[in-house]
Amino acid sequence: AAWTIILANIFDGLDGLVARLTKTTTKFGIELDSLSDLVTFGVAPSILIYKFALDDFGRIGFAVSFLFVACGTLRLARFNVQSSVLKSFKGLPTPGAATLIAAITVFYIDVLILHPDKNIFLLFLTTLLALLMVSNLKFHALKEIDFREKKPGWILFIFLLILFFLFIFPTTAIFILASLYVLSGIIENIIILIKRKKQLLEAKDAQNKNI
Repeated sequence: AAWTIILANIFDGLDGLVARLTKTTTKFGIELDSLSDLVTFGVAPSILIYKFALDDFGRIGFAVSFLFVACGTLRLARFNVQSSVLKSFKGLPTPGAATLIAAITVFYIDVLILHPDKNIFLLFLTTLLALLMVSNLKFHALKEIDFREKKPGWILFIFLLILFFLFIFPTTAIFILASLYVLSGIIENIIILIKRKKQLLEAKDAQNKNI
């Protein structure tokens, strides 16, 4: 189930990329894509993490699993409204959240080789991912990259390195990449917040000096 969610994320990225490159995006396609995303990246990972780790928490685990689906639904609804306006994502994308859930499940089974009995970390992580989906934090999107433009050679080297790592250590590589995507978004937004606060303080100081 976890690997199927990860595979679905790859195809979800490809269908959007092909639609943009061929200029064949339609409102029907957006709605159908959202419905597919809700099942694949909302319901499926929620059931997966519940059966894998959260059922040990009883009603709390069920509530957290439901929260993931509910926040995923709100996230997709907001995306449909803002998709034509924003280039980057507002809130963690549902495929990103679902992929991290799937990746950490596979990582526990294949690498750590253990079952997480009443694992507070996974309960907290699922809650955090749910809240990140409905947050106003900025996360980067694949459509920000213009594949028609020439790219520096080092980008191709990094891309090939990632492919090599994915081929040799698929479980660890996907877990690291999914974690880095979520963490990079959180860190970037913290930096943006600090810069904004600094600018506001500087503006207030300048205003006080003028007075």
